[in-house]
Amino acid sequence: MGLVINPVAGIGGAVALKGSDGLDTVKTALELGAKPMAQVRARSALEQIQSSQQAVKIYTAANDMGENLCRDMGFDVDVLSQNTPDQTSAEDTETTVARLLEQGIDLLVFAGGDGTARNVFNVLQTMNQDQSLPVIGIPAGCKIHSAVYAVTPRHAGELLELIIRGRPLSVREAAVMDIDEAAFRDDQVKAKRYGYLKVPAENQYMQNMKEGGVEHEELILQDMAACLIESMEDDTLYFIGSGTTPRAVMDELGLESTLLGVDLVENQQLVASDMSEQQILYCLDADKPVRIILTIIGGQGHLFGRGNQQFSAEVIRKTGKENIIIMATPEKLHALDGQPIRVDTGDEQLNHELCGMVQILTGYDQYTLYKIG
Repeated sequence: MGLVINPVAGIGGAVALKGSDGLDTVKTALELGAKPMAQVRARSALEQIQSSQQAVKIYTAANDMGENLCRDMGFDVDVLSQNTPDQTSAEDTETTVARLLEQGIDLLVFAGGDGTARNVFNVLQTMNQDQSLPVIGIPAGCKIHSAVYAVTPRHAGELLELIIRGRPLSVREAAVMDIDEAAFRDDQVKAKRYGYLKVPAENQYMQNMKEGGVEHEELILQDMAACLIESMEDDTLYFIGSGTTPRAVMDELGLESTLLGVDLVENQQLVASDMSEQQILYCLDADKPVRIILTIIGGQGHLFGRGNQQFSAEVIRKTGKENIIIMATPEKLHALDGQPIRVDTGDEQLNHELCGMVQILTGYDQYTLYKIG
């Protein structure tokens, strides 16, 4: 197995930078107090195969790109290069992937986001292996539109365990997507499909590609927004999540909103825009009632962990499951085709606690029971 960890993947999420591309973004994120989480998420995946250590050999890069974690967990590891810098770049990822391919690996596992998936695709395409070598992505980035990632890090590890045990698995093509981060920070989504990689055809473990809205269901969104506004309580903090569905609430209130960030409303007035995790936590200490309003990602079904890392595990625990309001159009739920809503908070215990049947607002005073799993 080849393993690549992008050590700075997702570092801009909790501090509301909406990405991690570029050394300047990483520097800013660290200055704002961001904590790298890629190692934690990769560990969560590898913990699922620790009992099978004798059956797998891991080829990886030095330091935080794989070596440190693998050695700490006791895996049989072969380090390809000792020249990995402390602050890695996309070029380091691509160099590592190329060296891994030279080893004749059977499977490539990488932890990162859409930018990392692009790096992997670039190298595999250049070396004519993009249609032969299977890959599994461990989700660790801010924006994870690509379908080459597992639903959660734990799902990635469980899938690896099946492979190690010899379970026959089919493979399918999965899209590699990425967006323009500069435009993303200006509330513009400019996504592009770069190509396809081979992944295990296991829908229980692998996520779908994020879908854009096919139809503009303006009337339904207005109905849901009106219902929520009528139910808003005085002196209560409402954190409005990202996406066009929660944005309908802001539009109905006549307030400026951050399409791809988190805004705070109190007494139907805008209090703060594009908030970071730390700013949210500060507000949660104000001893006021709190609600989080958010939606699921179309096509993927993720509620937490995709583009809204500001709602961290600590934020969710302090808010309480009972104070989370989910809104989604009926079409969004139908598009899941019976698959459960997903949560990927980075905290496995919290993921488990969030599971179960929940009420989802799907129209004016209309609710649908759906499962988080």
